[in-house]
Amino acid sequence: MTEAGSTFCERSLIKKADMPPRFDLPAEVVWRADAILGEGPVWDDRTGSLYWLDIKGKQLHAYTPSNQSCRTIALSVEVGAIAPRSKGGMIAATRRGFATLNPEDGSLAFLADPEDHLPDNRFNDGKCDTCGNFVAGSMDDREINTSGAVYHFDPGHRVSTLFEGYVVCNGPAFSIDGRILYFSNSVDREILAFPYDPVLGQTGKPRVFARIPENQGHPDGLTVDSKGYLWCAHWGGGQLTCFDPQGFVAGTIRVPVPLVTSCTFGGLDYDRLFITTARVGLSAAQLEEFPLSGSLFMAEPGVTGLPAAKFSG
Repeated sequence: MTEAGSTFCERSLIKKADMPPRFDLPAEVVWRADAILGEGPVWDDRTGSLYWLDIKGKQLHAYTPSNQSCRTIALSVEVGAIAPRSKGGMIAATRRGFATLNPEDGSLAFLADPEDHLPDNRFNDGKCDTCGNFVAGSMDDREINTSGAVYHFDPGHRVSTLFEGYVVCNGPAFSIDGRILYFSNSVDREILAFPYDPVLGQTGKPRVFARIPENQGHPDGLTVDSKGYLWCAHWGGGQLTCFDPQGFVAGTIRVPVPLVTSCTFGGLDYDRLFITTARVGLSAAQLEEFPLSGSLFMAEPGVTGLPAAKFSG
């Protein structure tokens, strides 16, 4: 890690934020879908669309609020995470490693696979940092072995390992100044905060940012809002939780399905919180009780998010 005086791509520091309203509101469905494993939502400000994935269904979905358009693009492999590229299109983390993705036709151009020796692994979640690197984590698809790792993929298409030894790598998300990498250690029900240098692509020793009670499921996808608050989706918990920068609960949003996977802010003013969900593993009785499982939801919590960082490669 670099010292505190090191140069970062973005130097704006988090100021002490005022407490947001303590909301307890429900999310509403905006796209009734049957995604097996809905994940990876990202707002594309160039098209005014929310892109999200069905990992197990091998599909990319595009939702455009301005005209209520819903479009589905078939993919050739399982894609766990996407982010917009500054050169156009997207960067993706797939079962076969990192690739560029054309969201118009779903075509992929594979770039690097750091886990070609781990056939039971796949990439699961990822985001770009403040310097335009793509940070993505993998998992054992059988959820048995601690073979998951988080990688740093830079614009020159070089791959390095940030940390490893987890069954399921979820998140990640970054503080506004880029110095903290938030990570969901889903199996152990904890959110970790790693000191992070986006220039060198290095992490320091993590601290436990928050723990998720057993009756609230497991921490899954994460996003950070414009005040530096962290939002966490609860797999098996039917909700989102908003944490202040110190790790205290600031509010919750209820989602009428159990498997809540991820969230991101979008819309013209980034005041809409989009939420992905899943139906994988649910019994027939559970699907009858929660028929909206696998749909895309939206809430307006009264706070705003930030534009997604773009991959510079």
